[in-house]
Amino acid sequence: MSGFFAVTFDLSKNCKQNNQANTDSLILFFKFLTMNASNTAKVADTKRKFKISGLRWWVVALVGLATVINYIDRQALNILYPEAFADIFPDKTTQEHKEIYAFVSLIFILAYAMGQAAFGKIFDWLGTRIGFVLSIGVWSAATVAHAVAKGLFTFSFFRAILGFAEAGNWPGATKANAEWFPIKERAIAQGIFNSGAAIGGILAISLIGYLSIFLSWKMIFVIIGLAGLLWLIPWLIIVKGPPQVHNWLTDTEKEYILSGQHRGDKAGEIAPLSIKEILSKRQSWGIIIASAVLDPIWWIFVFWIPTYLLEVYNLDIKGVASIGWIPYGGAALGAWFGGILAHNRMSAGWSVNKTRKFIITLGGLIMLPGFFALSNPSDPLLTVFIMAAVCFGFQTTINNVQTLPGDYFSGKSVGTLAGLAGMAAKLSAAALATVLVPWMTVGGNYASVFIMCVVLAILTVATVFFVCGHIGSLEDEKES
Repeated sequence: MSGFFAVTFDLSKNCKQNNQANTDSLILFFKFLTMNASNTAKVADTKRKFKISGLRWWVVALVGLATVINYIDRQALNILYPEAFADIFPDKTTQEHKEIYAFVSLIFILAYAMGQAAFGKIFDWLGTRIGFVLSIGVWSAATVAHAVAKGLFTFSFFRAILGFAEAGNWPGATKANAEWFPIKERAIAQGIFNSGAAIGGILAISLIGYLSIFLSWKMIFVIIGLAGLLWLIPWLIIVKGPPQVHNWLTDTEKEYILSGQHRGDKAGEIAPLSIKEILSKRQSWGIIIASAVLDPIWWIFVFWIPTYLLEVYNLDIKGVASIGWIPYGGAALGAWFGGILAHNRMSAGWSVNKTRKFIITLGGLIMLPGFFALSNPSDPLLTVFIMAAVCFGFQTTINNVQTLPGDYFSGKSVGTLAGLAGMAAKLSAAALATVLVPWMTVGGNYASVFIMCVVLAILTVATVFFVCGHIGSLEDEKES
């Protein structure tokens, strides 16, 4: 019996000890849950408090970098086509290679024109963040695909996809500008975008020329295409949405951005105007026409600077790479100059109307003497510096022409109008830069091309004054 009670006592003692252990375990478990919930709350609170000062400049820097990649990808063929076409079309002559280059350039720019109109609506529909993912993702894949082209059809096909997708960069940049910047800073932001084009041109000529010494043309297309896919990583991390809803944007910067915009931008309206409504405005047609007569000037330089230096001065690829970047240096400076000058004038109290018209006219006046000088070329180094002055004037003007959609309309309609203007510009550039120029320059004489550019520059300024008319928000005028 004593043994029975001893066992019972031991069992009771063990149960008490187990119960105490279980109780201690439960207490520790609940403490863990409480601590984990507290830590989770702290992490969530930290995320809510995480802010980036000057976030709008991070956004514009990423769009500027996308523009650099955009121009490297499209310019690669301008430098590599003699080698690439000698490989793909070994039975063709040098002149026939030039004609093939003109043809695939025409395909590129026609697809580019269609892409500008399409991506204007895509960016208004999907938003800036996803619109850029779609645009740069597709064009980067198309760039890589150039390496597997086997003939005229496949090369033209990949070139068309590249052109269509690359076109999204410009309505996207214009829309990002309208979303993230007050009116007085938009020309500066546009200058950063456009300087990306110039920097891309500089890097393309020098970088592609250098890489061609060590790598095949196919491998070069693969490398530059992959660069665009890597760009998607920081873009998706940093650009979470427009400024109205971005939780990394400080309250001060958000108020600064939104208080300096049109009422439509500030309200964050969802539905854009229809194409019919946009085209019913005379100002929209002024922007479209001005873009159509101005843009071919740039594309003439983009497509034909390397060929011009090869034909007129008999330079090889290394020679072109050594000085062919200089015009793009002038373009980069002009992009910054046009933006900074616009900001300076508006800060001094000038109206949007007075500022835009003054700078657009100034850029046109800078271009004109350069075109006349290029009609009678002399030394190759002097020629590329004159080209740099012309590109400086061009970017000064185009900076302020490209901000006009955002000057007249809210951010929700800007992408559509910018896309329509871009489509008109590229169709015009296709006709002038890829169809007329080869015919006008038979024998290596480019004088008539530069005289044509004089006429285009004058028409641009005249269109802004007499078709666009007063520059200012149409929506604010309607409400006032």
